[in-house]
Amino acid sequence: MRRLSAPLAFALWLGATPAAALAADPVPTNAEMTAIFDADQADRQGGGAAIDWSAVGPRDQARQARTLALLNAGALHSGDDYLHAAFVFQHGAQPNDYLLAHMLSVIAAARGRPDAAWIAAATLDRYLQNIGRPQIYGTQFRSRPGQPTNQEPYDRTLVSDALREALGVPPQAAQERRRAEIEAEYRAAQAPRP
Repeated sequence: MRRLSAPLAFALWLGATPAAALAADPVPTNAEMTAIFDADQADRQGGGAAIDWSAVGPRDQARQARTLALLNAGALHSGDDYLHAAFVFQHGAQPNDYLLAHMLSVIAAARGRPDAAWIAAATLDRYLQNIGRPQIYGTQFRSRPGQPTNQEPYDRTLVSDALREALGVPPQAAQERRRAEIEAEYRAAQAPRP
């Protein structure tokens, strides 16, 4: 007999918890977690080439360590807390960071943040790609010198555009337009300056 993994068992338990029970007792948002999230997002302003990743990387690691400490201490309770923590771990460096981010985003949605559906899709895509499997929603784009911006590996057949829409993920045609925009931005940033 096969056993469920702990994360899968937890996700199934969470899915079986009545939404009314979770939504009936609003809890305050952890101010420290909000500040961590705000700093995480501030480090990403300007996007792509404008970001000094050698400076952001160590700050990301520190934010992830503090967020993990808050999680382990039981200090996160609200949907906002879990959504913020999901974004912090989405910016991790290891597959388990992305899997944890996915689990946190599912909890955020269950705790009243339906907008967490997009980050749930994005974290699953990032996790899949980082374990050598194709993404399924199309949320991840990669730009590398000398190569076109792409979403590969990407299984475009498993999930329909209707399911993508239910999670707040753009349909494949819009993803292709966004891919072309990212490509143009990346090439412009890589062009030699006069």
